[in-house]
Amino acid sequence: MEELRAMVALSNKYGQSADYVLAGGGNTSFKKDGMLWVKASGTRLGTITEDGFVQMEMPKLLAMLEKKYPAADDAREAAALADMMAAIAPGGPAKRPSVESILHAMFPYSYVVHLHPALANGLTCGQQGAELCKELFGDQVLWVPATKPGYILGKTCHAYFEQYRAAHGKVPQLVLMENHGMIAAADTPAEADALIEKLMDALKARVEVFPDFSETAAPAPAQQLAPALRMLYRNAANSPAVAVWCGNTTVMELVASPEAAATIMRPFTPDHIVYCGAEPLYLPEGAEPGAAYAAFIKEKGYAPRVVLAQNIGFFALAANRGAALTTRDLFLDAVKIAVYSRSFGGPRPMSEELKDFIIHWEAESYRAKAGDSGAAPLRMQGRVCLVTGAAQGFGEGIARGIAAQGGSLVLADMNEAGAKKLADELCAQYGAGAAVAASANVADEDSVREMVYAAVLSYGGLDLLVSCAGIAIAGGLDVMTKANFEKVTAVNYTGYFLCAKYGSEPMKIQRKYAPDHMMDIIEINSKSGLEGSKANFAYAGSKFGGIGLTQSFALELAPLGIKVNAICPGNLLDGPLWSDPERGLFKQYLDAGKVPGAKTVADVRKFYEDKVPMGRGCTCEDVATAVLYLVEQKYETGQALPVTGGQVMLS
Repeated sequence: MEELRAMVALSNKYGQSADYVLAGGGNTSFKKDGMLWVKASGTRLGTITEDGFVQMEMPKLLAMLEKKYPAADDAREAAALADMMAAIAPGGPAKRPSVESILHAMFPYSYVVHLHPALANGLTCGQQGAELCKELFGDQVLWVPATKPGYILGKTCHAYFEQYRAAHGKVPQLVLMENHGMIAAADTPAEADALIEKLMDALKARVEVFPDFSETAAPAPAQQLAPALRMLYRNAANSPAVAVWCGNTTVMELVASPEAAATIMRPFTPDHIVYCGAEPLYLPEGAEPGAAYAAFIKEKGYAPRVVLAQNIGFFALAANRGAALTTRDLFLDAVKIAVYSRSFGGPRPMSEELKDFIIHWEAESYRAKAGDSGAAPLRMQGRVCLVTGAAQGFGEGIARGIAAQGGSLVLADMNEAGAKKLADELCAQYGAGAAVAASANVADEDSVREMVYAAVLSYGGLDLLVSCAGIAIAGGLDVMTKANFEKVTAVNYTGYFLCAKYGSEPMKIQRKYAPDHMMDIIEINSKSGLEGSKANFAYAGSKFGGIGLTQSFALELAPLGIKVNAICPGNLLDGPLWSDPERGLFKQYLDAGKVPGAKTVADVRKFYEDKVPMGRGCTCEDVATAVLYLVEQKYETGQALPVTGGQVMLS
């Protein structure tokens, strides 16, 4: 249907703009010949297709306005929901329509667009919103006072529509709903666009103060606070947890004092409660987070999902980074509303009655959970994993294996572009927040420190560090230079030390707040760490040293719940370390004469394949499987696990 395709395009246009819609908020509809096509609950306007709309019979919806429902909230909403579901056209898909379907049906216009722009909500959540709406728009915009959503909102709007119709001979095309959002209704998408543009332009011209979201650097205490909050939320929610830090110029101004933060301590709209919780926790400077978190839960009866930290910023807490980013974005939306509302008499949050209604409202609970598949947890679900050397070779393979099992990833590499490309691919495959990229030179202390800090600010902590970055420069005593020897040592040996030193810092904080939490450091070593390697002593020596570090770190960190192990893979013959035509080991070993009689790279490859009882080189999947095993087992630490196809066996 051409009209429905136009509705999809209109929905996508506004749904893909954070200025109008965030998360699953907002809804749209189209009507024709007594039928209403309305957005299904839990779908997103930005990506909705024709299949995302539910076809409904308008006479049945409108009949609900005349029906008597129970006075009690729960009984009324349950009965109204049953009638709304009964209004779905026969033969349609079993999808739940938007809870505001009745409101959409009341408009005698073909297209209805309901949005939640922060700029408009600066007015709807302003102390002088009603008066200024009248001043700015006269009778062109209908103002609806704050009311309970769902059936009550439809019933309330119906009464106001009838009053408007009696005065003006028609139903309004623009509606502003206090502490909720806006609606534009028209007979064509172009007319709806024009109405929305006119409203937004008038509001923008009236606003005197705009939020400043210029990025600010994370203060040092954020690095220590994030792992604590992550574990506190994990303990309270009994679920995996992520803590995402956020700071910008306006946020830092608002968290500078309890007085400044007061303007964002109460929710403005239903969406803010659904995705950010009813209220945030404010942590004064120097406050012990564990005690403050416990006191909040004792007083409120629920765990905070947003924590404001004085002079640090705020943290969004959720089960995974994708959900935490949604929480962050919705709280930033509240920050925008608080700032915009200064031009409309100051902020006016939701009443306690409305807040309590939303907290217990089944429809919003359904919407928040609509994307939950209910699938069984994956092997790495809930674990934050940092992999160095992640842009290629074993590092890339390990990262892919972890992502496939639900782990959250920080992909660190000197090749930041390669790490970013992989992160984008994993996010597209496994969902927003599945991976982030970080630039890192493991031989440089400052770079390693910043790499770990980036992980902590992105996910709130660290559960697994895989030290995989490494180099191999082959050559016998006659050709090896001191510079090349030290380069190999700096990356393979010193780099592992630096990763363990800084990677263990957030792990120790996590253990303090969650004494049952187990974490891992794994070095990707080599079979050359188990036996010497002719004309490759720089590499072998660094790997022998790595096993010594592994055993020593294991003894030091075991009491803190951190297992430290090494994996000693065989040769990744298909990886760039070996197969690069210019710098790969096949080429290096051929040039160094390491393989007697070899005349070609193919000869060198066959020589190494013949050494393996299993008849092939090691693969990334082999090593990723070993990583999963070492994380899942609870007893072994300080071990060097061969993954060599039998080429090297422990004795």
